[in-house]
Amino acid sequence: MHQDTFMRDSIPPVERLVITLRYLGTGQSLASLHFAFLIGKSTASVIIRETCVAIWDALHAAVMGQPHKEQWKEIADLFQQTCQFPNCAGAIDGKHIRIKKPVRSGSQYYNYKKYFSFVLFAMCDANYSFRYIDVGSYGSRSDSAVFAHSEFGKLLNDKALDLPEHTALPGTTSPAMPFVFVADEAFALGENLMRPYSSRGLSLARRVFNYRLTRARRVVECAFGILANKWRFLHTPIHLKLETAISAVKAACVLHNFVRARDGFNFEDSLTHSLHSHRPSVVRGHRQGAAVREQFTAYFMSPHGALPWQLDAI
Repeated sequence: MHQDTFMRDSIPPVERLVITLRYLGTGQSLASLHFAFLIGKSTASVIIRETCVAIWDALHAAVMGQPHKEQWKEIADLFQQTCQFPNCAGAIDGKHIRIKKPVRSGSQYYNYKKYFSFVLFAMCDANYSFRYIDVGSYGSRSDSAVFAHSEFGKLLNDKALDLPEHTALPGTTSPAMPFVFVADEAFALGENLMRPYSSRGLSLARRVFNYRLTRARRVVECAFGILANKWRFLHTPIHLKLETAISAVKAACVLHNFVRARDGFNFEDSLTHSLHSHRPSVVRGHRQGAAVREQFTAYFMSPHGALPWQLDAI
C-alpha cells in the first residue's frame, strides 16, 4: 500500500472533518494544512474531497430538500412579511466561483471578468437559506443559460415544482396571480419569473415595481454574502482539482443552511463579499410574463399594495 494511502486511511473521521472545516472556514492552503496536521498536501486534498461529498450526502435531503406546496406557501408568506412582495416563492441569482484553470478546459471556464471560474446558481428563501443550487457550469455561460440547463430551471419550465395554485394578491379578490421567483435582468421574464423593467424612460409605476422587486431579490445577494463570509475559502481562488472544488462549494451550501437554522447571521457581514455576478445577457421574455408583471406593477401602486415609503425610495 502506498504510504500516502496508508496515512490517509489511518486518519480518524473526526480529524478528517476538522481538516475539511478548517479549509472551508479559513481558506488555508494545502501547504498550511500540511504543516498544521502533519499530512501530505495530496492527502489533504483527497480528505477534503471525500469529506465534502460525505457532508453533501448526509445533509442535502435534510436541509435542502425540494419544497412541497405548503412549504412554498410558507416561503411566500415570509417574503410578504419581510420584503412586502406577495406570491414570491424565492429569489434566484448566479455567482462566479474563482478557480485555477482546469486541465484541458480551453476557454470554457474563462469568464468576462478575465479569470477562470465555474458558476454557483442558487434559489433562496427569505430566511437566506438555499433551496436549490446548481454548481459547476462553465464560467463563460450566461445566467440565463445556466438557469435553463439547471434542474430547477427545467422543473419550473415543466410546471413540476408543486407550486400552489394561483392566488389573488393580499387585499384583492381578483385576478388570481401565479407564484413567482424574482431575479435580475440577466434572466428571461416568464409567468413564474419576474425581472425588472429596462431602465430606459420608466414610468413612476414601473420604477416602483423595480424597487419592490429589488427589495425581494436582494435576499439572494445577502445569502451569498453570508455564505462567503462564513466559509472563507470562497474569498480567494480555489486551488483544488475541479471535481474537488465543486464538492467543496456544494458542502459549504448545505453547511450554510445547517448553520443558518441554528445561529442566525450578522446582516452587515452579508452585504459585501468577493463573489462576482454574471454579466447581464440579452434575453427575451414571454407575453404571459409581461402581463403578470403589469398586474404586480398595478398592485404596488394600489391602496392595497403600496408601501408608505416607496415613492421616497426610488
